[in-house]
Amino acid sequence: MDVARLSRRGGCDVGQKQQDEHAIPTPLFRIGTRGSPLALWQANTVRDGLTAALGGDPAAVEIVVIKTTGDAIQDRPLSEAGGKGLFVKEIDEALIGGRVDLAVHSAKDLPTDLAPGTALAAVLPRADVRDALIGGAAPTLDALPQGAVVGTASLRRGALVRRRRPDLKVTSFRGNVQTRLDKLARGEVQATLLALAGLTRLGLERHATEILPEDEFLPALGQGAVAVTARSGDDRTRAALAALDCADTASALACERAFLKVLDGSCRTPIAGLARVTGGALAFRGLVLSEDGARTVEGEARGLAADAEALGAEAGRDVKARTPPDLLAAFG
Repeated sequence: MDVARLSRRGGCDVGQKQQDEHAIPTPLFRIGTRGSPLALWQANTVRDGLTAALGGDPAAVEIVVIKTTGDAIQDRPLSEAGGKGLFVKEIDEALIGGRVDLAVHSAKDLPTDLAPGTALAAVLPRADVRDALIGGAAPTLDALPQGAVVGTASLRRGALVRRRRPDLKVTSFRGNVQTRLDKLARGEVQATLLALAGLTRLGLERHATEILPEDEFLPALGQGAVAVTARSGDDRTRAALAALDCADTASALACERAFLKVLDGSCRTPIAGLARVTGGALAFRGLVLSEDGARTVEGEARGLAADAEALGAEAGRDVKARTPPDLLAAFG
């Protein structure tokens, strides 16, 4: 496992451990995270919020970068390599082993079953959930030329693109946000789709040529949300993180994850869904697609936000019961 400690500015400080340890303040909390620019943005946001909650001491919180298997595998789709859990495995190991006190994740990358001994401790306020098209050959999906190549690492986005434009060619497209933008600029694909939240967080939203409507391009479950996990029995860390938790986003995420869990969803299955919480009321819409986008099964649920998990599970059972056997066989 590749672990590097970061300074307050986010830079790598690999020589710090060689200094006199008596001169280095011991941090109260250590945050485990992947090392991509977006992951570091998320970790720094949690660090800043936690630092403020602790009285503003910059030495109180340290970021620890952990290289994951998902980051190392770039030559094939995640669906062929083992799923999104590859982005959290090594971080979970560091958390359970006590090398970090909390871990920061894109909520959509979290497996529905968390690692034993860990628990969801906070969910930050959600950002824009919509997908964005970055068009090289044309500014909108409808304007792309016949047979244009669209790159995406998401089966969900691929299925939704094919549903709208069956003539387009969808190809696997891995890498962090800037890497994908660079590949697009080199003409490897003629368009790509990315989460608007990620682009905005990195200050790259100017590259979006079309913001796709969420009613037609339903987002990934958890998209736009940042989740923080801690050890189940670590009351100190969980209490400190309570100040960062957004109750409405946490309820929405609980509903979406329950829907996904009933369907045994992974990155091998095109599944979409979004829960909205307003004034204590929750509305959810979920969708299962065939890979070509030609067939869809949709479900909805409404009720109290306090019943978020039950509502998501109910919608999942309803969709599962109405899904054709051959499409259902793709689950798991």
